[in-house]
Amino acid sequence: MHPFTYLAPKSLDEALQVLAKDNGEVRPLVGGTDLIDQMRQNRLTPSVVLDVKRIPETMRLEYVAGEGLHIGSAVPCTDTAAYAQVEKLYPAIQEACLLVGSIAIQNRASIGGNICNASPSADTVPPMLCHGATAVIVGPKGRREVLLEEFFKGPGQHVMGPDEILLETVVPPPPDNSSSHYLRFIPRNEMDIAVVGVGSLLALEPGTRRCTQARIALAAVAPTPLRATAAEGVLEGQEVTEELIGQAAERAVEACNPISDVRGSAEYRKELTKVLTRRTLRLCMESLGQPV
Repeated sequence: MHPFTYLAPKSLDEALQVLAKDNGEVRPLVGGTDLIDQMRQNRLTPSVVLDVKRIPETMRLEYVAGEGLHIGSAVPCTDTAAYAQVEKLYPAIQEACLLVGSIAIQNRASIGGNICNASPSADTVPPMLCHGATAVIVGPKGRREVLLEEFFKGPGQHVMGPDEILLETVVPPPPDNSSSHYLRFIPRNEMDIAVVGVGSLLALEPGTRRCTQARIALAAVAPTPLRATAAEGVLEGQEVTEELIGQAAERAVEACNPISDVRGSAEYRKELTKVLTRRTLRLCMESLGQPV
């Protein structure tokens, strides 16, 4: 492993000072489950590893009425999944957090780390896309906000500069009378990378099956996680039936641009996209008391 300096600032100002003077050779450490392995293989050779878990702002986990859910970039998946407002309002986010690696990894890894790793198969990203999350980014030049669906540029690539860190993600309050769910397919029972992951959110007009908002987000079927907007359009404004769910699942494939690799062929991934889209939409309907 390439030699490096380890720093663990206790304030955001201290961290920004490090970022400002180290010429892009800094790598933030959240859980380290990906970073450490990449450094061992010399895929990454930072001169400074910046542990952000001691910065209060990166450990914030709070629901604010009218604003939504603030998830600090270093908050462990375990804590996020256990937070009462996540369980109540954002079930897809809770489900995804409980799928990240083993329990030991969930105790270290965070949604922020999962986002910054920018893997096309990141489990926590589709639920965050469904809920319209925003990434709050800070650096020596100031603070900026980026919609999460505009954050990713390619496998391992995102919009942040080398002197910036992800401070938190902000998830708006969910729509009234809505539910969300996330499912993935993996070859093994646990601790595997998604062959396909699908997150869905449905909001219904109270007491009816009429869809007022639909969000469907996909993982591992394109160079970046992304929304299936054509499939969403099939559902919005319509009475949700089993037939309509099937139509939405067929349209979800239009967003896919999968590769073939050792985990599955491109055609297999497209078929899985249909299956998981149908299943997550059915789960949303069941949670809203309108099973199909």
